[in-house]
Amino acid sequence: MRTETKCIEAGYTPKNGESRMIPIVQSTTFKYDTSEDMGKLFDLEASGYFYTRLQNPTNDYVAAKIAALEGGSAAMLTSSGQAANFFAVFNIASAGDHVIASSSIYGGTFNLFNVTMRKMGVDFTFVSPDCSDEELEAAFKPNTKAVFGETIANPALTVFDIERFANKAHEHGVPLIIDNTFATPINCRPFEWGCDIVTHSTTKYMDGHDATVGGVIVDSGKFDWMAHADKFPGLCTPDESYHGITYAERFGKEGAFITKATAQLMRDLGSIQAPMNAYFLNLGLESLAVRMERHCANALAVAKFLQASDKVEYVTYPGLEGDKYYDLAQKYMPNGTCGVISFGVKGGRAAAEEFMKHLNLAIIATHVADAHTCVLHPASSTHRQLTDEELIAGGVKPDMVRLSVGIENVDDIIEDLEQALSFVK
Repeated sequence: MRTETKCIEAGYTPKNGESRMIPIVQSTTFKYDTSEDMGKLFDLEASGYFYTRLQNPTNDYVAAKIAALEGGSAAMLTSSGQAANFFAVFNIASAGDHVIASSSIYGGTFNLFNVTMRKMGVDFTFVSPDCSDEELEAAFKPNTKAVFGETIANPALTVFDIERFANKAHEHGVPLIIDNTFATPINCRPFEWGCDIVTHSTTKYMDGHDATVGGVIVDSGKFDWMAHADKFPGLCTPDESYHGITYAERFGKEGAFITKATAQLMRDLGSIQAPMNAYFLNLGLESLAVRMERHCANALAVAKFLQASDKVEYVTYPGLEGDKYYDLAQKYMPNGTCGVISFGVKGGRAAAEEFMKHLNLAIIATHVADAHTCVLHPASSTHRQLTDEELIAGGVKPDMVRLSVGIENVDDIIEDLEQALSFVK
């Protein structure tokens, strides 16, 4: 099936007389006839469900659809995108280990890595996505366990050179983890460029309607953990907390990563996505391909309007010719990038605030990447914990306005922006 068809059909195939839509299994527990039957589940000798904190059928149907969209071997839903990124990294890096991450990533992810996970003993080195090969090579350490980046950074809109970073990661025997939230698998499939693990905040385009918070981790099933067994003891040596199972041996390249994340991290931390949320997420996925086409078309038209305005200092949009990342965007996302634009209003912070006061259709909201057009000043909201120096290093100028272009009529969006800009002196 082609991607647009997978949005509708993948993950769940009803049998004769069964529900056409995925069923919502709103239950914490599952009944078995004998203790022996349940024991096989706890030993991972049989597939099934015993407690929704670990797995739930509704979630697994939706995870399977996302794995199919990304071209991966397995996936696991989480309660949020933050949980997905944490689990993806913590599944292979623990106290005493080191991870390389792009400096141009979402502020919440930066804080997760730079503050919270440092407290847990995981060291991070942040490198510019535009760093030289020499700078990237110098960032690796003997205890490096992964490289992390975002396909399109939120909100800097830098485009990550997936193939280059994947090749360098593999030279050092570690996987590349990519947050593909903004591009979605409709516009970019990182596994095709050498990425090993993909994450998403499903709260954004995948849901697309401000309805549910969630995340997902997808494994490509291609990274050979046993070939680098000394680096990944959690996958390649017996897990005494789970009956001595060696995940990479029992489940192979295709299943080891997600099985460990489920059986160990989800078991202990419990950041499961609610089945009802997974059901709503599936509804969003069914229209994802159609919506992304509209988001990208609208955003390109809005970017061109802003670029021509004498009230606008700069416009950043990787789908716009002349943008610094246009060529990379054409390589990885030739059919469109995303619906998010960053720009600066002439006059700096004060002018940006004045502009935002007069918007009527576009709403000021912390959210991004959904059907509604919304706007945000990252330096005073999502990235307010960062210093100006950290903001600039992450590609977020203090005067930057992030505009998430929705799927309304594009003329209405442009007219709203035009009248709001008229108040800027």
